[in-house]
Amino acid sequence: MNKFHYLIFSVLIIVSGCTSTTKQSISSPDGKVNLDLNLNASGELYYSVSYKDKKYISLISPSALGFEIKNQEKLQAGLIITEIKTTENNETWNQPWGQFKTVKNHYRQLVCEAEEKTNLKRRIRVIFRVFNDGIAFRYELPIQKSLTKYAITKELSGFALSPDNDTWWAMADYNTQEQLFQKTKQKEAHWVNTPITMKTKEGIYMSIHEAALINYPAMTLKQDSSGIAVYHTDLVPWADGECVKVNDSLQTPWRVITISDHPGGLIESNILLNLNAPSKIENSSWIKPLKYIGIWWGMHLGTHTWNEGARHMANTENALRYIDFAKKHHIDGVVIEGWNKGWDKWGKDSAFDQVTSASDFNLKQVAEYARQNGVTLIGHHETGGDIPCYEQTMEKAFALCKQYGIHAVKTGYAGGIRPAGEHHFGQYMVNHYQKAIETAARYDLMMDVHETVKPTGLCRTWPNLMTGEGVRGMEWEAWSDGNKPSHTALLPFTRGLAGPMDYTPGIFDLLYKNRKTYVKWNGQEKQGMQVRVHSTLAHQLGLFVVLYSPMQMAADLIENYEGHPAFQFIEQTSVNYDETKVLDAAIGEYIVTARRTGNNWVIGALSNETARTINISLNFLDKRTKYEMIIFRDADNTHWETSPDTYSIDTKTVEASASHRIQMAAGGGQAILLKPIDK
Repeated sequence: MNKFHYLIFSVLIIVSGCTSTTKQSISSPDGKVNLDLNLNASGELYYSVSYKDKKYISLISPSALGFEIKNQEKLQAGLIITEIKTTENNETWNQPWGQFKTVKNHYRQLVCEAEEKTNLKRRIRVIFRVFNDGIAFRYELPIQKSLTKYAITKELSGFALSPDNDTWWAMADYNTQEQLFQKTKQKEAHWVNTPITMKTKEGIYMSIHEAALINYPAMTLKQDSSGIAVYHTDLVPWADGECVKVNDSLQTPWRVITISDHPGGLIESNILLNLNAPSKIENSSWIKPLKYIGIWWGMHLGTHTWNEGARHMANTENALRYIDFAKKHHIDGVVIEGWNKGWDKWGKDSAFDQVTSASDFNLKQVAEYARQNGVTLIGHHETGGDIPCYEQTMEKAFALCKQYGIHAVKTGYAGGIRPAGEHHFGQYMVNHYQKAIETAARYDLMMDVHETVKPTGLCRTWPNLMTGEGVRGMEWEAWSDGNKPSHTALLPFTRGLAGPMDYTPGIFDLLYKNRKTYVKWNGQEKQGMQVRVHSTLAHQLGLFVVLYSPMQMAADLIENYEGHPAFQFIEQTSVNYDETKVLDAAIGEYIVTARRTGNNWVIGALSNETARTINISLNFLDKRTKYEMIIFRDADNTHWETSPDTYSIDTKTVEASASHRIQMAAGGGQAILLKPIDK
């Protein structure tokens, strides 16, 4: 049962006409995070954020608020505060899936109502929430005489940071989040995608992102002047250059700063989920986390094709084989890419047909076989970015899934967006993604969305939005110079902070010893390039735990799993968790994550290119219980460059008073199953 408590603790009215500077402050429930709101003599609103533990630490210096509106004066100066309201909320709620079964939502809120003294007398509301693990703010613009149908050309929200923060970031892009991340000082991170993650000289960790992105473009952050680390909010524009088209009252996404005194606290935070509305799906019994395999990796390797022909992988025979393997090895689902018509027309208008099967694929037969064997069939809808075409087909395609008992669909938006000039992360596409998720919910469909806008916690409101890509994932290891071990050691603290991530881990044939004849197809594999997976096998198993996704793929070909002793970890681990703990971590260097399902625990560990040993306490275990601990680890001679596929499996009995020594090779990792021993 959810518990709910809501308390109004003060209401302050500021008299209209006041021109003196005004300051309001609000702190987190534990008193450590503090937000100040100032109105200066020019009538401009500024906010600042500080952290108080043993000493005062400034995290965000006074930063601007407001908008630029097309054909109007800036909505920023000449304001008076007409009302301040402060309230406190304390509740708990349960998730149908997630890193935590139960989520605590405790914050203090300040709502500032302001109005222009002269000019258009426009009214604006800014809402601040201060949590123990961060702060968030959003704007509301009610319908008013001068704001009925208009366009926002710039959001003026600022983030004034210390130029010397250590910063982990990726270059901003309006169409992809499939970049490598880098570490620099804050002043060198000029224009970035979010989440962007920082560490202050005092050892406080922060991440800036957004929550509840609805009917609004995604934000990037751009420094106003190079080297001073003051960012403004750069919104992804429409093709015509406008950023936000407004036809009603406006409610923006939340601008979110997550704060922790240790890196794992950023991962354990639920602030993004708490800033989204409760679920709108009344009966969510059909929404279930799952492990899956699929017809996918062979196409990326170049041994097979999505197109129909001699090397077409998505034929009926292969689909039935994959279903048989899934049933035999306790894998919940199978995705089949290339099952439909249109792949040979890539790049043309109206190329993809999401309802008509390829000539060698019998959807009815495959779907019925999956149902009979208790395996979830995951549909696949590539769009090639052709949004008008997909929106015309979507209802019929989703209805076809429901007809055949398919409760999950993976969508793709590879390529440029149609209509031409629109971006993957602009308001046009944000609205399309939302339409797809809501339509899918009506047909009882879970969604895995690729080439999509970054997650912003909307899976709380629409829990059928299970996972998504938005990351330089495993596929890059098949046809490019790939992803170094440090990439996956960094992802939990960057892209992973946004939400579930379909990285598609679990490759066992790391050096492609079993890939015989193949065709270079992507254009990124250059002469002399060593194309391979840049990790050890134990690292691949660790990814299954560390990189969170409630739809988690074991991505390799089933031939590489059959008879492999290490596959028992994937067979036995769960992807449906009740609790998550980051046991130890250094951003971009290593991470150790523990997750509980019922009475069972799994632990995943990753290291970058450096070999290391970490001792962890097992004091999170039930103190009354002994556990069987099955350890999948790098062997003594393992190294990601020279001997990546050597490993050992050890078993021992442990209890909560014990510690465990995690030894990882360079580029290595470890994966652990912990199960109570029956008395």
